[in-house]
Amino acid sequence: MVSSPHEAMHRVFQDHPGLFSRVGPALGVDFPAYTSFDVMPTDLTELQPVERRVDTLLRFDTERDGSFLLAVEAQGRKDPAKLASWAYYLGYLNSKHEVPPVLLVVCQDRATARWASQPIRIGPAAWTSFAVFPLVAGPHNLPVITDPAEAAEDLALAVLAAVTHAKEPDVDAILKALSAALRDVPEDVADPLTELTAQGLGKLPAADLWRNLMAVDLSFYKSPISQEIRAEGEARALLVVLQARGFELPAATEQKVSECRDSRTLNQWLSRAATADSLDEVFHED
Repeated sequence: MVSSPHEAMHRVFQDHPGLFSRVGPALGVDFPAYTSFDVMPTDLTELQPVERRVDTLLRFDTERDGSFLLAVEAQGRKDPAKLASWAYYLGYLNSKHEVPPVLLVVCQDRATARWASQPIRIGPAAWTSFAVFPLVAGPHNLPVITDPAEAAEDLALAVLAAVTHAKEPDVDAILKALSAALRDVPEDVADPLTELTAQGLGKLPAADLWRNLMAVDLSFYKSPISQEIRAEGEARALLVVLQARGFELPAATEQKVSECRDSRTLNQWLSRAATADSLDEVFHED
């Protein structure tokens, strides 16, 4: 199953293709500024019954160096099988589109980044017939953005920095800067970036901090994550009221309340809980 961090680490490039040109300096590569770009199909399947999909595939057109393809792969751990897949991707893309491809691997930890950075050499010991040199972005080379003003200058880069530094000690300061920067942008801009950050943090400890920041700093937004946070608070309040009134809650009822994310329903239950004589009165269906 594809994890949330995996999706966020490459999807940010789909939503903000121009981000690649800003990541370039951190990678030590000077790619020319693009004049246009296209988000391309990610399916690399051939007629044979073997399905191969790159995570994100973009095409960039430049004035100086023509066009190139960018294949973005999110990598959460070392996976030796990926090395052959990456070589296949680049060979296939070059053959199919006749446009030079570049592989960018995005990682969330330094060990995986070091592993992914090694050249992939194909051929006998005496001769390398084909070599792949991945570009790798991760906590070892992406900026640590802890200044809200700097985060506001490039919100997409700030999100990528937060996701790739999710396991690093600096992540708390990065998330605080990002949440502060998102306060000052329109909801339609902040919403998807807020969700992408939450997705990228997955179930890591930093995800709890992000949820708390969203509950406070971005409480005025109606994004799914902020609604979920408010619903969690309403569910906890309902359980406290029921317990204070002396009701013995069956495990199934407690689970039903804890998992409910509909604020209207929770508020209705909470209103009934103040005066109800039984749990049936609280949870009866209208």
